[in-house]
Amino acid sequence: MFRSHTCGELRSSDNSKEVTLAGWVQTVRKFGSITFVDLRDRYGITQLLFSESLNDQLEANPLGREFVLQAIGTVNVRSNKNPNLATGDIELLVTKFTILNKSAVPPFTIQDDTDGGDDLRMKYRYLDLRRPAVKKNLELRYAVGRSTRNYLHENGFIDIETPFLIKSTPEGARDFIVPSRMNEGQFYALPQSPQTFKQLLMVSGYDRYYQIVKCFRDEDLRADRQPEFTQIDCEMCFVEQEDILNTFEGLVKRIFKEVKNIDYSQTVERITWENAMWTYGNDKPDIRFEMKLTNLKFPAHAFATRQDLSNLVGAVNFKVFDEAETVIAFAAPGCSEYSRKQTDELTEWVKRPQIGMKGLVFIKCNADGSFKSSVDKFYSEEKLKAIAQAAQAKAGDLILIVAGPEERTRKAASELRMYMGTLLGLRKADEFKLLWVLDFPLFEYAEEENRWVARHHPFTSPKPADIKTMIENSPVIEHAAEYLKHPYANIKANAYDMVLNGNEIGGGSIRIYQKELQQKMFAALGMDEAEQQHKFGFLLGAFEYGAPPHGGIAFGFDRLCSLLGGSESIRDFIAFPKNNSGRDVMIDAPGKLDAKQLDELHIQLSS
Repeated sequence: MFRSHTCGELRSSDNSKEVTLAGWVQTVRKFGSITFVDLRDRYGITQLLFSESLNDQLEANPLGREFVLQAIGTVNVRSNKNPNLATGDIELLVTKFTILNKSAVPPFTIQDDTDGGDDLRMKYRYLDLRRPAVKKNLELRYAVGRSTRNYLHENGFIDIETPFLIKSTPEGARDFIVPSRMNEGQFYALPQSPQTFKQLLMVSGYDRYYQIVKCFRDEDLRADRQPEFTQIDCEMCFVEQEDILNTFEGLVKRIFKEVKNIDYSQTVERITWENAMWTYGNDKPDIRFEMKLTNLKFPAHAFATRQDLSNLVGAVNFKVFDEAETVIAFAAPGCSEYSRKQTDELTEWVKRPQIGMKGLVFIKCNADGSFKSSVDKFYSEEKLKAIAQAAQAKAGDLILIVAGPEERTRKAASELRMYMGTLLGLRKADEFKLLWVLDFPLFEYAEEENRWVARHHPFTSPKPADIKTMIENSPVIEHAAEYLKHPYANIKANAYDMVLNGNEIGGGSIRIYQKELQQKMFAALGMDEAEQQHKFGFLLGAFEYGAPPHGGIAFGFDRLCSLLGGSESIRDFIAFPKNNSGRDVMIDAPGKLDAKQLDELHIQLSS
């Protein structure tokens, strides 16, 4: 046998045992006639001690980094123990060794604080995967998957595979297309999700389904996005929204407990989409800290149920606010002592192109109860105090105010809130806060196309109270500028997102299961009957054969792992990820096809 123990296994209780280890040489350290080697495998590191009697062999067969080595010897309790290693109490006194394979000099150091950049490490990903930090990430990923499967199994779910070669039904991101050699001129698509298949499984009577499954979307990439990614995909029938929320709160709490040893006993908060947009400026808020937004001014059409506070910022001839569509403020706690340099830095931050504001107004709520503002010229002390009260600011706080077009300003306020949360140390990596966001709009209006689009996907059901509104009204919009007055603008989706620390980790909905309502939904999205049959005839046909009420959810598996692992990038938790251009630089993919392959596929490339 190559080994009797792993490199992470031996302890002082194994003293004097004869053992055989095998692994990779991490470091070689010579001290006169004695040589120390750190031997590494997946399980850990053990120090080897080569005595003077092995010097001749070592000189004839010198060891280098990443050599594959087998060592036989006796376990010895160390006099100078290493508290940083699990095996730090012992070492192996080597009596015999064999070099199983040599290694070229690695292009970067195989350790956590490596000297290799992203591109270099991705090119040699098989070496990067040897680093303990990467191994730890993949072990966490495995633990999340194992916990998920156990929980779902215990709750009656069955794991059923669905196909990867399917029909292209573009609605959302771009499909990856696969040509069919046996069907000339025709193409498969890789699934963006198993959505229609899991609904068909509900029609088939498999009332609790799940997969941990690959999905594919041809879209622009970023830290938390890859062209191929993994979902925890689930569906249940004979359920309502509350059943889904309770079941999958249980799943995430189980994962927290088994993977992070966190007993998440607190109630998972719930917030409507409208309140999330008002209070935090986005639909995936980080609720680990307060700093809630106060809308001092907004367009007349927007969220009409809200209190109008425009009198607080108007009627003083301050054009920045007078001409703005939206004015939003929030109080940064304990920041009234910010210097001119610090407030200038914040102003420059919001002026960056990715934020897009023209400037930033601030009000200092001094400890003595007075107020100092960048707009003292226009606002009296009384007005500043009224704004501070509206923003729920306390003495010692700094009120930050942005103004401009509604969508851009709301996004800027949200980004600034998150930035301040980071600056103030309020977004703690070891603190986890879950949130359900509910009652999304069912539709969004695409002005450039003059039509409705599904906010989630076209299989999401409206809230029961809104079904009648959807059926009895035409989706046609006569005047584009009037779309907000259309009945469809107020239809709520029977949908829900789970948010963790400001990141959407899962989303789902109660599905449409009646053929007539599904046809109405397709029609609202601009599909005529022929297009509906061409793209989704199989689903509409299935709904004629006793489709049950059903709903589900899909979690972003990679994203959940990265958040639990304290990383912003899902690439750190994928064994062989793509770079930001969608390339695998290790295997150099995608690549070109030769002429014979193209001919077999009946594909001719344009010049």
